[in-house]
Amino acid sequence: MIASINPATGEIIRTFEAATEVEIEASLARADVAWHSYRRTSLAARAGWLTAAAAILENEQDRLGRLMTVEMGKPVAAARAEAAKCALACRYYAEHGERLLADEPVDAGPGRAFIRYQPVGAVLAVMPWNFPFWQVFRFAAPALMAGNVGLLKHASNVPQCALAIEDIIRRAGFPADVFQTLLVGSAAVERILNDPRVKAVTLTGSEPAGIAVAEQAGRQIKKTVLELGGSDPFLVMPSANLDRAVKAAVLARVINNGQSCIAAKRFIVHAGIAGEFQHRFVAGMEALRVGDPLDESTDVGPLATPAILYDLESQVERSVAMGATLLTGGRRLPGPGNFYAPTVLTGVPENAPARREELFGPVAVLFRAADLDDAIHLANDTAFGLGASAWTEDPAEQERFIDEIESGMVFINGMVASDPRLPFGGVKRSGYGRELAAPGLREFVNIKTVKVA
Repeated sequence: MIASINPATGEIIRTFEAATEVEIEASLARADVAWHSYRRTSLAARAGWLTAAAAILENEQDRLGRLMTVEMGKPVAAARAEAAKCALACRYYAEHGERLLADEPVDAGPGRAFIRYQPVGAVLAVMPWNFPFWQVFRFAAPALMAGNVGLLKHASNVPQCALAIEDIIRRAGFPADVFQTLLVGSAAVERILNDPRVKAVTLTGSEPAGIAVAEQAGRQIKKTVLELGGSDPFLVMPSANLDRAVKAAVLARVINNGQSCIAAKRFIVHAGIAGEFQHRFVAGMEALRVGDPLDESTDVGPLATPAILYDLESQVERSVAMGATLLTGGRRLPGPGNFYAPTVLTGVPENAPARREELFGPVAVLFRAADLDDAIHLANDTAFGLGASAWTEDPAEQERFIDEIESGMVFINGMVASDPRLPFGGVKRSGYGRELAAPGLREFVNIKTVKVA
């Protein structure tokens, strides 16, 4: 059984039966038939359908936002913004897809040579709950524009969001079965990925899930794109505008209730300003309003599931037991729902969970850096490498951060954010491959070399 449970109340909203083996086979067969027809549709037609999907997302963002909030707990204003951002991605590929997929001439001597970008077929998307619409559309928009078809295995706690996305794509006019939601558990992924009609897989999720899917796809010699965890550094130097940096730091830590791979998690501050930053940052975290995510004034809602709450609580408790200092928070909140107080730790020992593991919730870790070299060392002292935010007005320091931080993205004097115009992805144990922009569009295509004598 797949259940939709309100994380603010614990109420079971709706339950679904997982797809049977017969139903999975029927979906795969329909996807294969759909692709052989859809791949021959014009780029202009695909752009028109994406534009129609964008209009639905914009027009229905209130309804869709509430659905996200009820299923996974994000503040409703952020949920509406997520629907609008999905529309932005659809419009980006509708407007630029034809140019990005056009034949690319190459000067290769006598005759004519060019590169052609062609779809590969059915792509399995294993998607997480934390951005239940955006994570899907940032895959679906480029994949559908390229001529692929999509099979969505969404997180089991957001089934209504998963079905709503399929409905939007259908109502936008895309041909039947070009995008299908499969209501299945994690155990079904292996069977689906092993099917020869599935040509590739993209996964956003945990490190263990990425390892499992990559191993299996490797045995089948199928392309994978992985966006896994992050422990993003947020670095602040003495030349930074401290008011702006502190305000951004609080938001960057608690965005999406702290449940974001690109949320800032480790705050590395130069010793010369560390005391003042800590004072202001702790005050900012303590001022946050925690409560009902459907209330427009709420800053931080519940964590998505009781298991996530338990894991976060355990990470904090074990870190404090090992010697970390708790500056504020550090406790689950009383009453129903999966609420955890905004928390700040400092003095975290070398091997404590809060230093070595991803903290998926509103928990920040403060570090003092002796100088620029120490700040860069601390930033890179992690197995992850998704994003980084660095705050300095010094051009030389900016260049050092850009060049030496080991991450897929570096934002200077701004918090890390995803944008359809910018490639998104990480290095190290944060995964590989890129989503969004031109690289995201070309991840799931056959880059075909053509030479005509």
